[in-house]
Amino acid sequence: MEQVARIMQKGVEEGVFPGAVLLASKGGEIVFHQAYGYTDQTHRFPATTATIYDLASLTKPLATAACIMALVEQGRLSIKDRLGDLHPGFSNPEKMGLTLEQLLSHTSGFPAYRPYYEVLSQCPFEARQTRLLELLNSEPLEYAPGKNCIYSDLGYMAISLMLEEFTGATLDRLFSQLVAAPLGIDDLFFFPFNPDKKDASPVIALDSIAPTEDCPWRKKVILGQVHDDNAWTLGGAAGHAGLFGTAHGVWRLVNGIRSAMAGKAGRFFASQNTMKVFLEKKRAPGTYVLGFDTPSPSESSSGKAFSPRTVGHLGFTGTSFWADLTEDAVVTLLSNRVHPTRNNGKIRIFRPKIHNAVMAAMGFFPE
Repeated sequence: MEQVARIMQKGVEEGVFPGAVLLASKGGEIVFHQAYGYTDQTHRFPATTATIYDLASLTKPLATAACIMALVEQGRLSIKDRLGDLHPGFSNPEKMGLTLEQLLSHTSGFPAYRPYYEVLSQCPFEARQTRLLELLNSEPLEYAPGKNCIYSDLGYMAISLMLEEFTGATLDRLFSQLVAAPLGIDDLFFFPFNPDKKDASPVIALDSIAPTEDCPWRKKVILGQVHDDNAWTLGGAAGHAGLFGTAHGVWRLVNGIRSAMAGKAGRFFASQNTMKVFLEKKRAPGTYVLGFDTPSPSESSSGKAFSPRTVGHLGFTGTSFWADLTEDAVVTLLSNRVHPTRNNGKIRIFRPKIHNAVMAAMGFFPE
């Protein structure tokens, strides 16, 4: 792993990120877990293997989709269930027929992104979920459901509204009850708060959290609050973003999913059969299974050594994980590449390079 360590240190020196944590495992055994650099530019707190990162869109598979998995396992939901049946507030005929399968696989027709925070931030906090429902109901679909694939934050925002209506619990509580607590994972969590209250911050040592952007809208360096503006206006726990955690926390959940898929998991929130429904069948068009991405046919951020039976996801803040279900290999990379600015795209070149090096060090090479 010497080459891996050199590449990671070079990533810090060349400004790919201020700091990062890399964890890799083979056959369920951790073979590499190291931190590099600093959490921030001002105080230069050293990054450690316990540093907490804003996981950004890793929220989609690890929290939102995982909660759906658990509810499917319990027989309370089916991926064929329709949005309008689960949440009567989705009364627009165009939206009420959307299935969980379409929403989870980014084939619902919802556009990729809208700056809803500009509207939501003008509403009292307690009225924002209702206003979001109105915005999603009135948002025109960009294509007929199932006919295309556009990666969409909006689809996952709709899922989180549905989950709260259907279960009566907020997403952060649902994640804790259905996923984290049963597995004994205490280093994956949301930081819910009321944005109307000034200086709301988590009850946790701030030098243990990697800050993200020096935000021109919020006019401060974001620390201990979700980077995504739409998720921030909704109180920090949304279907598309808001999950925080350590590399080890991400690995424990992802490795559990890998083990469950292999029929090896003991105490877990979903069985092998349920996991296969979510992870085995690709929903054409696109590269997505349910909740998770798979490596692109060319120029994948996962590099060239992962097998076709690989699932994973990227996060805008500089986070990612990839799990090879054939080779029993997992690689998790957490960073805050958006600190102090999101205008830093160096990680696009870095990701495949480090993944190739890690996989080579574990004995897996591109075919």
